Amino acid sequence: MAGLNGTYLPEIDPPGGDAGLDRLLRDVRSCQICADQLPLGPRPVVRMAVTAKILVIGQAPGTKVHETGLPWNDASGDRLRDWLQLSVMDFYDPGKLAIMPMGFCYPGRSARGGDLPPRPECAPTWHDALLNHLPDIGLTLLIGQYAQNRYLGPRRAKTMTDTVRRFEDYLADGMLPMPHPSWRSTGWMKKNPWFERDLLPVLRDRVYGVLG
Repeated sequence: MAGLNGTYLPEIDPPGGDAGLDRLLRDVRSCQICADQLPLGPRPVVRMAVTAKILVIGQAPGTKVHETGLPWNDASGDRLRDWLQLSVMDFYDPGKLAIMPMGFCYPGRSARGGDLPPRPECAPTWHDALLNHLPDIGLTLLIGQYAQNRYLGPRRAKTMTDTVRRFEDYLADGMLPMPHPSWRSTGWMKKNPWFERDLLPVLRDRVYGVLG
């Protein structure tokens, strides 16, 4: 399939994959649970295959991702790929990297500006079922506070920054908390130089090690 900047991308559901996962992904992509709450209507965005080694759990699609149906198809995705040091081809290969946001559809804008939080129905409805079809995940990236709240629970620190700073505490469980790579992360990184100095080298080593 043609994808980001015209790059040819691997198929979302490669032939010969897990039939149960294929059925489940069709169910997810046809989900209408909160359709009446979505200003642009439902367009669930999820990308994975049973052989995936890395799982990315972010927040929710923005408008550009909603329009294209391709996750992380925006400036935040460019920054995330730079953090990971992954090519577009590798990032969008569902056999290597699974993408399962906290909210699958664009949630709309808040009155104060910025996107609304991920819809609360998605993760409880779909995450556990999808995870059951991902047996080989060696690294899970928890991007932003919503993913960290769900998957770290009481183990997380009081703030997202402190949770990310303590990233080594979660590596034994194959999880690595990260900030959202939005434009706001530029200022955040300047205030927290340890992120580039300490976390990113560990992240890249883990990514390379897991993908082999």
